[in-house]
Amino acid sequence: MRRIFVGDIQGCREQLEQLLSAVGFVAGTDRLIPVGDLVNKGPDSEGVLDLAIKLNAEPVLGNHDLSWLAKGRASKRHESWLRAQPIVRVFDDLIAVHAGLHPTWDEAKLGNLTEEEIHYAVNVRYCDATGKQPKSDWPPPGPPFQPWDEFYKGAKRVVFGHWARRRLVQRPNCIGLDTGCVYGGELTAWIAEEDRIVQVPGWQQS
Repeated sequence: MRRIFVGDIQGCREQLEQLLSAVGFVAGTDRLIPVGDLVNKGPDSEGVLDLAIKLNAEPVLGNHDLSWLAKGRASKRHESWLRAQPIVRVFDDLIAVHAGLHPTWDEAKLGNLTEEEIHYAVNVRYCDATGKQPKSDWPPPGPPFQPWDEFYKGAKRVVFGHWARRRLVQRPNCIGLDTGCVYGGELTAWIAEEDRIVQVPGWQQS
């Protein structure tokens, strides 16, 4: 069984289908694990959710997924499925989260996040050594702020999305998969058991 992590899909159903074909996804055998932001900016958010449900996907929720729910944009079926998904998934060797982790969090903390901590986990990009975030992520804030993973000391590699400007990130302690599919970049998958990246061209707005 392969775990196939996918970066921010953002409603790009056709690109998700192309990516699943490119990785040779086998339903019922492979595990599909989107790292948040399944919905919102692209052309077919409902189609992405239908496909995710059909394939028994195991996502974590991102800031756009939470906003989608808060604004009442999901159908009852989609809403119940989305609300059943976690903010963080912890595996024996990996952790999946949409944006990042606070430097002080240990693994036990990840299953019991407050609303404020959930906001952090789905939004953080830069922080300082104490976990404090800058007022703005753009332009890059400079010292003492650095990408959150510079301060991450956990033993498990973290798989995340959320940061299209940063593109593909491959570091020993983390792998970032948001490569801007909805902005005309790529939709990216990482196959954990093969340590292999697969990409397909992103959505091209007409």
